[in-house]
Amino acid sequence: MDWINHLTASQQFLIFSIVKIVCVIGVILPTFAYTVMAERRISAWIQDRIGPNRVGPFGILQPMADGVKALLKEDFMPAHVRKIYFCLAPALTVIPALLTVAVIPFGSTLGNASNKMVIADLNVGILYTFGIVSLGVYGIVLAGYAANSKYPFFGGIRASAQMISYEIAMGMSVIPVFMLVGNLNLSSVISYQTDGLLSWLIFKQPIAFIIFMISAFAETNRMPFDLPESEQELVGGYNVEYSSMKFAMFFMGEYFNLIASSAMMVTLFLGGWTLPFFGLDQPATSIGVGLLHIGIFFGKMLGLIILTIWVRWMFPRFRYDQLMDLGWRRFVPLALANIVITATILWLRS
Repeated sequence: MDWINHLTASQQFLIFSIVKIVCVIGVILPTFAYTVMAERRISAWIQDRIGPNRVGPFGILQPMADGVKALLKEDFMPAHVRKIYFCLAPALTVIPALLTVAVIPFGSTLGNASNKMVIADLNVGILYTFGIVSLGVYGIVLAGYAANSKYPFFGGIRASAQMISYEIAMGMSVIPVFMLVGNLNLSSVISYQTDGLLSWLIFKQPIAFIIFMISAFAETNRMPFDLPESEQELVGGYNVEYSSMKFAMFFMGEYFNLIASSAMMVTLFLGGWTLPFFGLDQPATSIGVGLLHIGIFFGKMLGLIILTIWVRWMFPRFRYDQLMDLGWRRFVPLALANIVITATILWLRS
């Protein structure tokens, strides 16, 4: 490893960044695959079924079989679709979710203060996140338009209305968080939460957490907010004309968004990579502690993913008027009131 010491600081930074990108993608892809399997298992337990158990010991190779099946299926393109947009839409669904992960600190350091466990430690990390997340709906809307069919079109229109409604509430919900922290940098948000369990922002801003979490369900089109798909009404919605890997990419986009939103909630409200025990709420001074911090972050994220899956299979789908009513008449005023209350408390303390 002596050759690393002969490199310039910029070269070392570039190599370390590439390694982090490869590692993050290498973790996200298996996490996506086994999140799908976990969802199938959890839904089976809830419904008193067995779930996937045939491919490999206890069914653990089922994600590989599903991936091979998606690759080998015929990629059929209906004659009536708008072909360029039809092919572009699945990619626009997957890419924004992956770009969002770039600014999330998934650990502290690896024994060196310059080796931060975040791909891009932006000073405006949360603004970047909301800017990129808002692009995800374009893939769904474009799929509805490109399919040139009424059911996908209805699904695309629903997705755009739903995204606008809940993105406003989600954006307003995090304003009190940054009023408390005084910084838009996500690493600074985690640093703010290193003074014990009660410093976690879920305890200081419970209303913000609830609004953000429920809005995340709506943003990812998960039950009980899956109105853009809504099989009983729209036969699958925006992706009904898709097959093979194009359909699988919409599936991947949904679960990548689930992973990204869970990681963001861990960062904003659950202390990120910290634990208020055994000194694990301070940056790592060794590689072992650094890896433990990454494991802590990953464990919290998995807990939120399981909670999201449980919600999907325990609650019925909202009617569309209920969905809009909750977003505009409940969450937006509540988030605005939370901003005013937080600002007033901070003003009185100053």
